[in-house]
Amino acid sequence: MRAIILMFDSLNRHMLPPYADTVVDAPNFVRLAGKAVTFDNFYAGSLPCMPARRELHTGRYNFLHRSWGPLEPFDDSMPELLKRAGVHSHLVSDHPHYWEDGGGTYHTRYTTWEFFRGQEGDPWKGVVGPGPAAGSPFAAMRRQDQVNRSYMPTEAEHSQTRTVDAGIHFLETNAHADRWMLQIELFDPHEPFFVHEHYKEKYPHEYEGPEFDWPGYQKVTEPADQVEHARLEYAALVSMCDHSLGRVLDFMDDHRMWDDTLLIVNTDHGFLLAEHGWWAKGVQPWFNELVQLPFFLCDPRQPTPGQRQNELAQTIDIAPTVLRFFGLQPPVDMQGRDLAAAPARRGAALFGAHGGHVNVTDGRHVYMRAPANESNVPLDEFTLMPTHMRARFTVDELSGWEPAAPFTFTKGLRTMRTPGTAARANPSRHGTLLFDLAADPGQNRPIVDDALEKAMIGLLINALHEADAPPSQYERLGLPLAGAAGEEHLLVRRQRAQAERMWQPVPDLESLPHAELLLMPVDGLLADSAIAAVLDASLPWLTRTEHVAIPPGTSLLQLAATGDIAAADLQHLASCFSKILDAEPGMCR
Repeated sequence: MRAIILMFDSLNRHMLPPYADTVVDAPNFVRLAGKAVTFDNFYAGSLPCMPARRELHTGRYNFLHRSWGPLEPFDDSMPELLKRAGVHSHLVSDHPHYWEDGGGTYHTRYTTWEFFRGQEGDPWKGVVGPGPAAGSPFAAMRRQDQVNRSYMPTEAEHSQTRTVDAGIHFLETNAHADRWMLQIELFDPHEPFFVHEHYKEKYPHEYEGPEFDWPGYQKVTEPADQVEHARLEYAALVSMCDHSLGRVLDFMDDHRMWDDTLLIVNTDHGFLLAEHGWWAKGVQPWFNELVQLPFFLCDPRQPTPGQRQNELAQTIDIAPTVLRFFGLQPPVDMQGRDLAAAPARRGAALFGAHGGHVNVTDGRHVYMRAPANESNVPLDEFTLMPTHMRARFTVDELSGWEPAAPFTFTKGLRTMRTPGTAARANPSRHGTLLFDLAADPGQNRPIVDDALEKAMIGLLINALHEADAPPSQYERLGLPLAGAAGEEHLLVRRQRAQAERMWQPVPDLESLPHAELLLMPVDGLLADSAIAAVLDASLPWLTRTEHVAIPPGTSLLQLAATGDIAAADLQHLASCFSKILDAEPGMCR
């Protein structure tokens, strides 16, 4: 028995031919769908990248207790359980988060592993030269990314190609061996959409704007041709991913592996390419483009090629599926189920990121629960491995830690409880949202339905109990820790106005008076007393810096793009600035 997991990052289901009518040229995904069971209702759980990989190891949700971080000492790890049972687990990957502070305990769970450098500003090649201003980590990443690209001038030298080369080498070496699991994990098509010209030629289009293959995590403010350019750059990279998939399928065909080899093709989450007026992920609600994922399963225990599966399934199901394939019993702490077993209806799927909306779907409806108040507290971290993505917890973060009571899954261990740091994109600004996918599959028209919301709250509370969520999550979300929810727990109607404000797109600057002021750094605007008075009256948090810190050089347009202020706020400020310039400041006080 052998198993192959081919995992992508940020692969959009709605841009793959087996799922949608799409411009993307991906014949190998079509070929895969003919050999596999294609899952139509497969959802993410814990988000984004490393929380999803923690689920792949542990088979359970983690976002209710912890932000991005390593595997914990009490975590079960599917690759490690295989290793202990005599199944060789091998990882090949170019995913750079594995060698950062928040990913350092994952790869060592495998029997053997190989890494390939150079993706997304990975601090790989050292080239000393003029750098970005201090305090600009994203600019530093962009510069490093340009350095890295210069060391990958051909497709053969691209880190994706080298990773697949290593996977094929493992297959060639071990094609006649038994009891192994190979995980080929590709960072693509994660941004930036770095791909060679051969694939770009598949998508000819006229574009004379700036280089744009790395959209920011914000609302769309770019012109239509630039948006389309980014979408086609992504499409080109997906075509390269399709080619890599084809290499694996070819090997399995040539070596007749289908009768005894499990194949899983999956991703961690999607990536918004202007859908809902947003780029990227994590700074907006977790729309289905981000969490309803492509998933393909070829399982010799249940050979049903070309079939489709509509039951709810999730990332937490991967670990128990692989373990049972090799005849191993999943640990009791795994919440997932074996996907090859007779379908047992999952009543609800839970998903979200730490400190964000907590979401639940029954397959038809999606309920996105925002915090009950704007402070988004209490929010706690529970960990024995205090690191973030690219940093250790600070002394201040750890100075007040307290021992927490054991959870059901910590194997009797008490964790460190520290105050969590809410993301800059506070979910309260988006409000609580409810969607009916049957009537609105694109999630463009959130609904208000008190009876349905109460039913979805019931599903959510049950899921929180099953995950042994901490009491602070119930308090943050305004939900009862015990008993059923009542009318007082409904939030959709109460938070409708703030949701509608955030729903509006950033207005076209050409439609606003004196747009040049909206492009100026906020600190420069505050130097003008009349404009500062308007900002203090309209956005008091912006002028009282003890309450909020924004990066130097940030403009009002950038704040609108990131959702820190609503489109209506931007329009109001533009009108006020115009009146100031016309010597009528009193109208805006």
